[in-house]
Amino acid sequence: MKFELKTENENYSRSFSLFFGIVFILTLIIVLSDSALKLGIISRNYEIDYNCKLLSVEKSKTTFKKLSRLSNLKSKQRIWEFCKEVVK
Repeated sequence: MKFELKTENENYSRSFSLFFGIVFILTLIIVLSDSALKLGIISRNYEIDYNCKLLSVEKSKTTFKKLSRLSNLKSKQRIWEFCKEVVK
């Protein structure tokens, strides 16, 4: 008669590898999400800068609308003051 003892080393190694795999995936998701948010903020700032420079050259209604949407300012006077600060 043959008697075998099963050790639980395999279960522990599987548990550790599963745990580290989950931690790695969550860390990757967090880093990518943070990068996407920061890139969104950077692109918004460049778009505001570009539209303010464009407004100083060409005073069109569409540029005012874009800047109003980006900066949450409604009056043209406030948009002008905002752009003066941005372009400095």
